[in-house]
Amino acid sequence: MNKREQKLEAFGRLLDIMDELREKCPWDNVQTNESLRANTIEETYELAEAIINNDNAEIKKELGDLLLHVVFYAKIGEEKQAFDIADVCNAICDKLIFRHPHVFGDQNADSASMVEKSWEQIKLKEKGGNKTVLEGVPSSLPSMVKAYRIQDKARNSGFDWNERHDVWDKVREELGELEAEIEKMDADRTEAEFGDMLFSIINAARLYKVNPDNALERTNKKFTYRFNYMEKKISEKGRSLKEMTLDEMEQIWQEAKKNDPL
Repeated sequence: MNKREQKLEAFGRLLDIMDELREKCPWDNVQTNESLRANTIEETYELAEAIINNDNAEIKKELGDLLLHVVFYAKIGEEKQAFDIADVCNAICDKLIFRHPHVFGDQNADSASMVEKSWEQIKLKEKGGNKTVLEGVPSSLPSMVKAYRIQDKARNSGFDWNERHDVWDKVREELGELEAEIEKMDADRTEAEFGDMLFSIINAARLYKVNPDNALERTNKKFTYRFNYMEKKISEKGRSLKEMTLDEMEQIWQEAKKNDPL
């Protein structure tokens, strides 16, 4: 049996197991799209964490969990006579072929950037596709991810800075406007300006090819490690955080930085 046959057999085995679970398991046979939704989101974040940690064993495991959800939704769709897993596979195959005319058609694309620039226009043309460039950004995305995707889609349509270093003028402008509203003690305007400044920082990250969500998660992990280190060291001294001065905590914090594995 070659590798392709092994893959098909493995996928068929998963479909058979899903059929049996749906028929015989008291938990599986009462699930709905709505009841699975929260779990699907959780599984997606677990996969994202495994990717950030570059843990191949966990990536494999979490991909399996997510694939189970895809098969589960397809099974529910089949029971409703709306669609089945074959329809799901064929739909994505058709989309991939349509969106890659440089592979399956007569167009040319010599670089990834050329492909990205053509995608938004292709999406506007496809049947049932987006009617506007930004329509394809899900409203339920986390705000930082959504901001990045909005900016990236606008870029693919030609709306972007001519020189990426120009974005820093915008960042400084937004920071100045934020500081002015803070001075005025206007809570509503301060929130609005914070949003503008964060949006400009995310834009800068995009222009310098940094994923802001990944960057912030690295800092989250770094801060967590250092804070836990500090808390542990203070506990070993028989004291609590509230008993320490800021200078004392800063000394241990600097020690944690030197031992930081991240």
